[in-house]
Amino acid sequence: MATIKDVAARAGVAVGTASRVLSGSPQTSPDSRARVLAAAAELGYIANGPARSLRRARTDVLGLLVSDIRNPFFSELAHAAEQEARAHGYTVILANANEDAAQADAVLDVFAAQRIDGLLLSPQGPKTPRLEALLASDLPIVLLNRSIEGVDAPLYGTDNAGGVAQALKWLQRRGHRDVAFIGGPETFSTGAERHDAYLAGRAAHGISADDALVDAGDFLADGAAEAMLRILDRGALPTAVFGANGQTTLGAMRAVRERLGAEAASLIEFVSFDDVEWFAFMSPPVSAVRNDAPEIGRAGVRGLLALIEGGTAAPQRVATVFVDRSAGGA
Repeated sequence: MATIKDVAARAGVAVGTASRVLSGSPQTSPDSRARVLAAAAELGYIANGPARSLRRARTDVLGLLVSDIRNPFFSELAHAAEQEARAHGYTVILANANEDAAQADAVLDVFAAQRIDGLLLSPQGPKTPRLEALLASDLPIVLLNRSIEGVDAPLYGTDNAGGVAQALKWLQRRGHRDVAFIGGPETFSTGAERHDAYLAGRAAHGISADDALVDAGDFLADGAAEAMLRILDRGALPTAVFGANGQTTLGAMRAVRERLGAEAASLIEFVSFDDVEWFAFMSPPVSAVRNDAPEIGRAGVRGLLALIEGGTAAPQRVATVFVDRSAGGA
């Protein structure tokens, strides 16, 4: 069995530094913390070391790390998760990653120090040493809306393929062929799944397969605006734009209006994966794939509590609903 001295030696740090990192102390440099956590995960130390003590006593506290609290999807998810946890006697500590992996890791350090009973996690990309250490500690973890390659944890999220299919059918009914698609980062499972579903389904729905009409942002408005401008710079003039989430749709709309002017922009229809309340009040209103964010939050909590009690949790993909706000739409 590996000892803390083994971890320190593998990481190339003093034993005291390794001890502070593994106890969740923030008084260590990011470089030292990363090396210690990587060494601990490699040696299997966490499974038999200090993080095991996190499971010795219940705190009735859950950690919830969302990707971007400004995104209404995650706001609704967090609210529903907190209410569901409260109904079962748990308190939720909510944190925001701001779509930043380093910020997410810093939050995970804090959660470890707070001795949470379980973690609801919307990840920012691939596994990091900090997350590997938490997984090795046997801390119950469920994933919300995004999966991570190589992480065997139940996922509670949106039916991305089904939602994209609904948007493609709407575009076909509206007679669109030249459609711009603004995706999200393919390092996020949601970005990859929506992108792949769009590419796989566009031909069957009479939509152009010209890849000049396809680009990706960062699931935030500014990144989406830049992606939209790149499409326009290629000389493409779409009749419709499909944004891969609410912030992406917003950024794409802004870019089109700033580049083409309000009159020309009004001739382009927008459809969004993710519905935002104010889409209904725009002129014209924006049609959207509506996620059931509250149900994802509630289902995630129920799954996590099952793991905390020593049971199993079945992953779940929650169906979407298409909201047609076009003229004559249902």
